[in-house]
Amino acid sequence: MTAPTPAVPLADALADRPLVLDGGLSQLLESAGHDLSDALWSARLLSDSPESLTAAHLAYYEAGADVAITGTYQATFDGFARHGIGQRHGAELLRTGVAAARAAASSAPGRGVDRPLWVAASAGPYGAMLADGSEYRGRYGLTVDELERFHRPRLEVLAEAEPDVFALETVPDADEGRALLRAVSGLGVPAWLSYSVAGVRTRAGQSLEEAFAPAAEAEEVIAVGVNCCDPRDVEEAVAVAAHVTGKPVVVYPNSGEIWDAAARGWRGGSVFTAAAARGWERAGARLIGGCCRVGPGTVGELARLLHPRADGTATERSER
Repeated sequence: MTAPTPAVPLADALADRPLVLDGGLSQLLESAGHDLSDALWSARLLSDSPESLTAAHLAYYEAGADVAITGTYQATFDGFARHGIGQRHGAELLRTGVAAARAAASSAPGRGVDRPLWVAASAGPYGAMLADGSEYRGRYGLTVDELERFHRPRLEVLAEAEPDVFALETVPDADEGRALLRAVSGLGVPAWLSYSVAGVRTRAGQSLEEAFAPAAEAEEVIAVGVNCCDPRDVEEAVAVAAHVTGKPVVVYPNSGEIWDAAARGWRGGSVFTAAAARGWERAGARLIGGCCRVGPGTVGELARLLHPRADGTATERSER
């Protein structure tokens, strides 16, 4: 049985109080023994093990997340085709991503979770499909029109699966941001637009003022922000996003560790702390979570910080 869409739209809920987003999906999946080393990354499990995606989403809901992001970040028709997966099957897999998160939301009440839960359908950047690191550089040599044509078909299919919101995420380039805004137009699903940044510039080097400006007038966009970036770059970026757009801000940085592609491992230590969320909230963040290397334990800390009980003490939630 799938869970119904929450009675309160996510945009209305964000106007009421800060909400907690989930953390890195791949970390949980790898810890469960799944090999995510091929170009499809976690999207491979849409076919091989959708129940493992449901289990990971449920772990984050139990930890305290209000919103779970689907395992469709790297799921594109072009990427599927490179693995011999045709258009029809690819569309089924995209819908499976939303269904897996809905199944987790449906199971959550039986595990003691008694709050509204939302599902965000992930759409990663063009560079994620290339699987060569260009998702952190942008500047693919494609026009805005070409990028719109790449993104629109999968967004149409994801819209048919009725997620509560699109997560247009880890966008490295203001041009791709404009293409994504055009691609979601008219689909009937609200969206957030989230850039990957270095300092106060996109990964492609544009100013965040330039990157966020088109979202201010996009009626589909209910939040803007940053993700998969160093936590130390978040607060200033949040302030810019809030100032330029006047909309709620979404933030979910990574742990601050650095991926060493040659060694196939992470180096450095985590600098992500739940306590930093207070500064992000003051700067305008309303939807706060984590990305790579941020797990349920830290999401639970965020939930206790951002969802205090009426008596002023932290809310205790399961972190199984």
